[in-house]
Amino acid sequence: MSNTKIAVLVGSLRRESFNGKLANALIKLGPSDFAFNTVQIGDLPLYNQDDDENQAPEVRRLKAEIADADGLLFVTPEYNRSIPGVLKNAIDHASRPYGQNAWAGKPAGVIGISIGAIGTALAQQHLRNVLAYLDVPTLGQPEAFLQMKDELFEPDGSIGQASRQFLQGWMDRYVAWVKKHAA
Repeated sequence: MSNTKIAVLVGSLRRESFNGKLANALIKLGPSDFAFNTVQIGDLPLYNQDDDENQAPEVRRLKAEIADADGLLFVTPEYNRSIPGVLKNAIDHASRPYGQNAWAGKPAGVIGISIGAIGTALAQQHLRNVLAYLDVPTLGQPEAFLQMKDELFEPDGSIGQASRQFLQGWMDRYVAWVKKHAA
């Protein structure tokens, strides 16, 4: 049985990140023939075009993990109405140097959670704009703008009963999207 490999990118570095918890819970909702790899992005140097011809080992590792993936799952918080700098930094690194875009053609899903009432709606929209430019086919529907509530996660880290059906539906659509668009 072959596994579909998914690179998971979490836009938060915080130890108790809601988005990290969401990523882990979503992985549990994935099918058994999908292998999820949470990609480390917190160790990347700041992107500098001067380094394009001599990329750091961490950048080469990131690009290799993206290249090896069949699909992408972005789980992002919203910082100041946009995507976090650490996520944008990773996106910039893996898209460079010009003509060596590791993201191109990889089907993606975008989701996120925040304490705010609109969830991560604006961060997701900004991320979708960036991904469109990078030739990443991104799942459009259903959108999922989650607000952090006490009942969202069970004590074991899985999705709580009130949100399980919705998020399982989201994951099922994401899986279908990846299967349809993976090369």
